[in-house]
Amino acid sequence: MTNPPDDELRGILERYRHIAVVGLSDKPDRPSHGVASYLQGAGYTIVPVNPTIQQALGIPAVTSLEAVPPPVEIVDVFRRPEDVPPVVEDAIAAGAKVLWLQEGIVNEDAAARARSAGLTVVQDRCMLKEHRRLLSR
Repeated sequence: MTNPPDDELRGILERYRHIAVVGLSDKPDRPSHGVASYLQGAGYTIVPVNPTIQQALGIPAVTSLEAVPPPVEIVDVFRRPEDVPPVVEDAIAAGAKVLWLQEGIVNEDAAARARSAGLTVVQDRCMLKEHRRLLSR
């Protein structure tokens, strides 16, 4: 597994402002909720992608990536590794720039597919932690 170097991660976090959060929970005690809430507070536009909820963080949820209004810049994934391949296909179709798999999520085949379609891939890293580490001063 190879992730982009810190300068590239910093660039991703500075350049892209629209994040589709796949698997975002409406439960405040879930990691996806905490990370998305932090990112929303840091000025990112968040779109919850979860067919099992109505809304999260005061934002209506959509059932799939294809329902996310453009632009889809970062697809932040909170799903099991085995559930990532269809998310990758949807991210490619949506024109995403970055596939970000949260801590504990690694799927090398799906990552290779995303990279071959031109997406930057981050695996097994928390977006909140990386934002704090690279951008908080």
